[in-house]
Amino acid sequence: MAEPADVPSGIPVEAIPRAFLLEPFGDFLALEQGAAPNTSAAYARDVARLAQFAMITGARAPTEITARTLRDFVYHLKDLGLAPTSIRRGISAVRTYYRFLLAEGHVVRDPSERLDAPKRGRTLPDVLSAEEAARLLAAPSLDEPLAFRDRAMLELAYGAGLRVSEWIGLAVRDVLLDDGLLRVFGKGSKERLVPIGRSAIGAAAIYLRELRPRLERGAGQGILFLNARGEPLTRMGAWKILRKYVLLAGIEKHVSPHTLRHSFATHLLEGGADLRAVQDMLGHADISTTQIYTHVDREYLRSVHKQFHPRG
Repeated sequence: MAEPADVPSGIPVEAIPRAFLLEPFGDFLALEQGAAPNTSAAYARDVARLAQFAMITGARAPTEITARTLRDFVYHLKDLGLAPTSIRRGISAVRTYYRFLLAEGHVVRDPSERLDAPKRGRTLPDVLSAEEAARLLAAPSLDEPLAFRDRAMLELAYGAGLRVSEWIGLAVRDVLLDDGLLRVFGKGSKERLVPIGRSAIGAAAIYLRELRPRLERGAGQGILFLNARGEPLTRMGAWKILRKYVLLAGIEKHVSPHTLRHSFATHLLEGGADLRAVQDMLGHADISTTQIYTHVDREYLRSVHKQFHPRG
């Protein structure tokens, strides 16, 4: 899969504080490492992306980045749909960055020491339990000025098993409330219709009636989910909103936008859904991609057996 040329974060590169030392790092790559121009440019982009991500999570300098921040950053790169080779390059860039910072005395520890590259092959995805999903969906409080948007966004993301690019790309015209359907454009702009339940329909209807008209200031481009400035929500904006409610719900697992998609598929299969139907709803071209969720389901069955069988 090709890497996106630019991943919107809501924070332009020129707004990254000087404390992140992006320019000196670029000089280090070119002058001291002797890196090829393409490699230097790629590493510089990767570290700028890390700085943008770190700022979203509250860090204002590399000294404030923790090992957990770096692990979340790798999950974020996965959620962006980057190829494993691009993610491994990003991790290599982060390690090189911290070697530079240590050598120059800008940091005294290296949080990237144990940062692992994505394992080759498929692994079981993280999923929420049904109870955790319910807590997450209930987390947006009416005290929040954008609660109607946030509740609708979480309900549709989980209720339809959407990729993050799909839920931020939903247009108002794609929400077919009377039919209880979403029109979703997935990879390769392939269209599919996904049913949504009463909770998602209700949350979307309230958002469309009560809040979105107030957010729309002529810059919404027909997109369903807008930020406080009335512009389409970015990937990073969606990630930040999700992270906020994960913390409010007291969920200790790592939860990314893709976790909601994984949980959607797993909960359907646990409830007895047909694998082909789940494949269609997820928009998988090949059922072998969907079959990873049968492994999750088997793990669930094993846990139930161990917990409840007298000889488990």
